[in-house]
Amino acid sequence: MPPDLLWDDVQSVFDAELMGSLPDLCVPKTSTDDWQSLLDFVASSAWRFEYAEGDTILPLPRAEAVFSRPADAESPALRVWITSSLVAIFCFYAPEEIDFDINVREIRDQEALDVFCEFLRSVGRRLGKSVLMDGEGGNPAVHPVLGFRIEADRVVVEDMPSAPAT
Repeated sequence: MPPDLLWDDVQSVFDAELMGSLPDLCVPKTSTDDWQSLLDFVASSAWRFEYAEGDTILPLPRAEAVFSRPADAESPALRVWITSSLVAIFCFYAPEEIDFDINVREIRDQEALDVFCEFLRSVGRRLGKSVLMDGEGGNPAVHPVLGFRIEADRVVVEDMPSAPAT
């Protein structure tokens, strides 16, 4: 099976100067049930993971428990080690969107890109939804640069970033 993306074609997407070092990824139009499906998927996978509220590491909770916590509670985060160096950090902002970040500095070649694409495909297929990426501070649901598109069943380029004018 050929790769979804070729490194030579998309390496600018993983340029920290253009995209920021932690681009934003999301699965839009989700619910607490989608979050639970993601948590179940992570728990049953071979990936190492860690759930924390603030600095306290805790067992992986049910999604409804995370979203019913008091507004002033410590911020929850789920770290998933896709590889020993590539980590997805899921932030529980709202049930309506699954938000996470990755460090683009860990994607430097075709092999790492293939692993990243496989992760997006796995999450998207599990949820039956698209998984989109934009630059750090961007809104991937509105202006994705690339993502797993459920309709295409693959990771596709949406809009390549361009270097800022000098």
